[in-house]
Amino acid sequence: MRTRTPASHVNLMDMTRLGRTIVVEPQGELRTVDTSAAVALTGRLLHAGPAVRAAARTEVLAAPQRMMPPVLFALSASLVAEDAMADAAAWFYAAQVRARFDAVRCTDPTAASALAVLRDRYGEPVNRWAFADPARVRRAAVRGVAWDRTAPHDYDHRWIALHGMGAFTGPGTGVSIPREEWAPAAARVRAEYLAGLRAVLAEQFGR
Repeated sequence: MRTRTPASHVNLMDMTRLGRTIVVEPQGELRTVDTSAAVALTGRLLHAGPAVRAAARTEVLAAPQRMMPPVLFALSASLVAEDAMADAAAWFYAAQVRARFDAVRCTDPTAASALAVLRDRYGEPVNRWAFADPARVRRAAVRGVAWDRTAPHDYDHRWIALHGMGAFTGPGTGVSIPREEWAPAAARVRAEYLAGLRAVLAEQFGR
């Protein structure tokens, strides 16, 4: 079953039933979540043309704090295409941290399914390069997490709610935890992310 949202939203919900496409409009505050610019920028970052990708990277790097995490994942992939692997890994890990934070801020637990989709879509070349040497992983993760800690989150974190079942079935209200819980949640996500990487390194490399 697939659904389709209007052009201003992530095209995640294309529902085909008995040969018919049913347009599902997000409800409530989710109707105000506009991901069209992020979708367009992602397409340019992944474009076949090197000049198009380069221009898109310049745009993203001019204000990365304003980019939704899927754009940062695509930035990582664009850097992989240029064989800039250290930068690609740092942005991939930064994107993971931000996406996890957005999942924690979202009151719909099913929206977290977006994390696995993004990891599977973008993670293999970065992790293959990084985990060839534990020092690479540490440097990239510390760099990515440090950027996340200091850079503002100047984008609409509700993008991730469009990936959850609540976008289909809910009223589209109360999609985020209270704002006063965001700062401790962000700190917890960063700490848990680094702890998880340390555990993986210990398992794979014994250190």
